[in-house]
Amino acid sequence: MRESKKTIWAWAVATFFGIGKLKPGPGTWASAVTVLLWWAANRGTFVPNQWLVAAILAVFVTLVGIPASTIVARESGGKDPSFVVIDEVAGQLIALILVPAEWKYLLASLILFRVFDIVKPPPLRRLERLPEGFGIMVDDVGAGIYAWLIMMGLVHYRILG
Repeated sequence: MRESKKTIWAWAVATFFGIGKLKPGPGTWASAVTVLLWWAANRGTFVPNQWLVAAILAVFVTLVGIPASTIVARESGGKDPSFVVIDEVAGQLIALILVPAEWKYLLASLILFRVFDIVKPPPLRRLERLPEGFGIMVDDVGAGIYAWLIMMGLVHYRILG
């Protein structure tokens, strides 16, 4: 990795403030921290339109993550460096929209998102081929949507309680 020039804001965002440097599995660390932060933000408080907050955050993180991950990929010389984890944050936030802040649902959301992110069922694998930060981000957005669809079934049918 080339360390000569770093755009500080982009590296902070792309690595989710250094979480992307954790081993093993930086993407899993980023997803787990996202779930924990979401749980902490919703614990013991009623957030009106909680789903809207999650959706707005997911869009914001995605829009900021695209240029940040583009810059970091260029500066590090990698196409999709494993330490760039802002894409996992965006995808995990999508998987949390309309999900109760209860441990069973949060854990299911985390597991489903990570499975879809790792396995990348069609057409997610093809989305990785899109240019730079857009390709880095959108496959995880897709994995978040896949996880969200299953979570909506779990929530609707109260499968987890």
